[in-house]
Amino acid sequence: MSKVHSKYVCQACAYESPRWIGKCPNCDAWNSFVEEVSAPRSRARGTTPGRKSVAVPITEVAASPVPRIQTRIPEMDRVLGGGIVPGSVVLVGGDPGIGKSTLMMQMASMLHDRIILYITGEESAGQIRMRAERLDTKPSSNLLLLAETDLEVIEALIQKTDPDVMIVDSIQTMFRPELESAPGTVSQVRESTAMFMRFAKTRDIPVFLVGHVTKEGVIAGPRVVEHMVDTVLQFEGERHHAYRILRAIKNRFGSTNEIGIFEMHDRGLREVQNPSEVFLSERKADASGSSVVAGIEGTRPLLVEVQALVAPTSYGVAQRTATGFDSRRLQMLLAVLEKRAGLHVGQYDVFVNVAGGVRLEEPAADLGMAVSIASSLRDVPVDPQAVIVGEVGLGGEIRTISHIEKRIAEADKLGFKRFFLPRNNMKNLREGNGIRLEGVETLEQAIDGLVRA
Repeated sequence: MSKVHSKYVCQACAYESPRWIGKCPNCDAWNSFVEEVSAPRSRARGTTPGRKSVAVPITEVAASPVPRIQTRIPEMDRVLGGGIVPGSVVLVGGDPGIGKSTLMMQMASMLHDRIILYITGEESAGQIRMRAERLDTKPSSNLLLLAETDLEVIEALIQKTDPDVMIVDSIQTMFRPELESAPGTVSQVRESTAMFMRFAKTRDIPVFLVGHVTKEGVIAGPRVVEHMVDTVLQFEGERHHAYRILRAIKNRFGSTNEIGIFEMHDRGLREVQNPSEVFLSERKADASGSSVVAGIEGTRPLLVEVQALVAPTSYGVAQRTATGFDSRRLQMLLAVLEKRAGLHVGQYDVFVNVAGGVRLEEPAADLGMAVSIASSLRDVPVDPQAVIVGEVGLGGEIRTISHIEKRIAEADKLGFKRFFLPRNNMKNLREGNGIRLEGVETLEQAIDGLVRA
């Protein structure tokens, strides 16, 4: 009889300890250890007795292109890099109620000409059917529903049905009976992911794994799961707001940080064809502290409104609050404005926000944010027909940015008349049909050109 082993595993980082401890020495998480009991196995799962592996020279490996499966949802195809790659494993994470299951159901209904196996561990088959009717999707006999969490039962059914696409909602509910730990623990999530990956790679079946997120906003379970899968998609947005953003955090078959934008309706998710126009639709042209920035998300140019509110502080220490913008970058911009542009903001509270729930992480948004702060401080509106891009250096200089042609084309398409950009980006550029390009070298020059007191 095999000896039973007991260990304690941190549910935050998968650190193992022979005894329970209060604080994880690896990730400093408190009360995160859960006891897991397992018996040693005679051989590794997934290996075949008598099977021999052979190393093959790379020159002898066929390099034929693999045709992608179109989801018929253009925004999702964009994020995936052009469609679903056969044999790939995609992890979809997001807050509760954000619309992960809705997105998976709409994708499954669009792939009505393929056999889809929808495995649910959180709802019954009747509840899935109710959602399909609410979303006004046409039911197809090719969509197979399985309300099961036992991986042994699921494995037998996969071999029997041989589906074209699998959807697992959610990976945290799956479990192997031979593991004594509860569903959702590190061991169970890791083993469940490994089983679905084995089916994906050996049978060329694309698998979508829906994952829960923690209160910090990261996908629950060990980080090794994110390393195992081919693509990690994050579904972002506020449950009380209509817009949702599907972001590619990792993608072995396409661009990372690509985004797809959806709008939640009572009939499900709808694609936003022109997100720049939507994000600017509620902008007040005569309000101070507002400017338009041309950002790049993956390969997509995106015009968004950056807002700033500068008000005298009511506390001993001035507040600096950023939403959708890096707070450390905000601190740097305030120091540059103080030192290089002569704007004294030390005794003012500064609140900045990127409208629409978008997060701007590239430095090209620096100049637009700095101009918005200066506009709010002076209480002078920025030219509503201007788009601003540029990275701000510590010396107050405006540095060159990438993909300038795409940004200009997007601004020209939406009817803007002026485009402020770094002067070094002006080389070999031609002005659009109705937009005037204005190069700037310093932060003070840009503020004087856009915010005249």
